[in-house]
This record gives sequence, structure tokens and C-alpha cells, in this order.
Amino acid sequence: MTFPGVAREPAERLPLPVKRAGENVPAVLWRPASTPPTAIVLVGHGGGMDKDSPFVARFAGHLAGNFGCAVVAIDAPHHGERTPAGERGLSALIRRERMGLSAWRERNSQATAQAVADWQAAIDAVQGLDAVPDVPVGYFGVSMGTRFGIPLAAAEPRITAAVFGLFGHPAGDGASAFARAARQVTIPVLFLLQWDDRLFSREDGLSLFDLLGSRRKTLHANPGGHLQIPPAEAIAAVQFLHQHLAPDSPAPATSR
Repeated sequence: MTFPGVAREPAERLPLPVKRAGENVPAVLWRPASTPPTAIVLVGHGGGMDKDSPFVARFAGHLAGNFGCAVVAIDAPHHGERTPAGERGLSALIRRERMGLSAWRERNSQATAQAVADWQAAIDAVQGLDAVPDVPVGYFGVSMGTRFGIPLAAAEPRITAAVFGLFGHPAGDGASAFARAARQVTIPVLFLLQWDDRLFSREDGLSLFDLLGSRRKTLHANPGGHLQIPPAEAIAAVQFLHQHLAPDSPAPATSR
């Protein structure tokens, strides 16, 4: 996926040391090469992806180079450098098929508390860098990035705007921990929904959007399957984050 517009400056990619409970959390940081960041954006990858997946790198590079953000990505539990030995080298599809979709989702669900704590440690780490000033924090994460991102946004007051999507929750399951977390999210939210998603039904996606407690939430729906998000929506997500995190900073012109 490409992003229109001319980059203002190159983006630097650096390792970000993050430790939590005596464990190293694999993390990377992208930042503008020569100017202080105007915001921090956390990018949560999807299931079977990792912090170095091509979309994550392109999205982070665009935010850092064009919009002056410091961008952080981590390997979620069971992903990237934390992939279990028996699953290394396998595609996301094969890993999911071998486990079964229900078991795959249950493992991710059980990892929620760990993922939230990892992200909070990553925020501490990037905010502790001399090169990163005290700036607003936002979050982007769809699919599994939403599975972990909604509980994170509910628990973490430093996050002030978020992009979620490609995820759902049944309307009849309003008492679960995930549903409770969704109701606690009151920050501005852009939610991306694919109308023909076979992994998360249209009805469950709309139900999750309805659960979100924010009064400042917007839904963008497009035809197509789970991974067929139109390129314009990546631009919309970037512009949404810029609007809410760094409204006084000029943004480069982009076209759809």
C-alpha cells in the first residue's frame, strides 16, 4: 500500500529497548530524522503479522516522515520474535488453520492482559527518550490490533485518539471483559469495517462500534473481505490521527 504525497524528511528506524517484568519486549521506533516528534502513535499489528511487517513499516514511515510522529510497534504475544518454536516460518493462514480459528482467537484473548502491559511499558520507554518531547499519544490497530487496542485504550489515559476496526463482538455478549472495555473507551475513534468480512461478521462489527463509549466516533464501511481495505482508508486513518493528536501542525497534502 502506498501513500500519496512527498515525504518532508526521511524516517529513522531504531530499536526501542522495552522491559517489563524482567522480560524484553521486542519493539521498534520510527521518528523524524531531524525534527522533534509532534505526537506518538502506537501501531498494533494484525494476527500472524509482527512489528516488521510491510504494512506496519510503510504506515509508520509515512507517519514519521510526512507527519512528524514518533511511531512505536511491538511484537504481540505469540508473534514475531515471540512466535512459538513450532510455528516459526509458517504463514498466518497455516498457523490459524493448524490451531483452528476458535483456539487461535482464544489464545489471543488470553494474552490480552500481557499485551496491554507490554504496550504500557512501551509508552513509558518512548516517553523516557530525550529525543521525544511530551506530546499526545494515539493508537492504530485493526483486526488483532483492535483485540488488544480496545482494552489498552480503556486502561491507558495517555492514549487520546484511536483507529480500530476489522474486528467484532456479538451483540448478545455485553457482559464480557472485552465488552466492558469497549464501553470504557471514550476518546475519539475511527472504526474501519469491511462489509464482506468472513472472519468478523458485519453484524458483530456494527455491534462493537455501537459498544464503544465514545460520542466522537466515526464508522467507515467498504465492500470487500477482511484484508481488502481501500488505500484511501489508510490515508483517512493518518489524517484522523493527525487531526486529533497534532491539530496545530501543518499536514502535507494528500489525495485519494
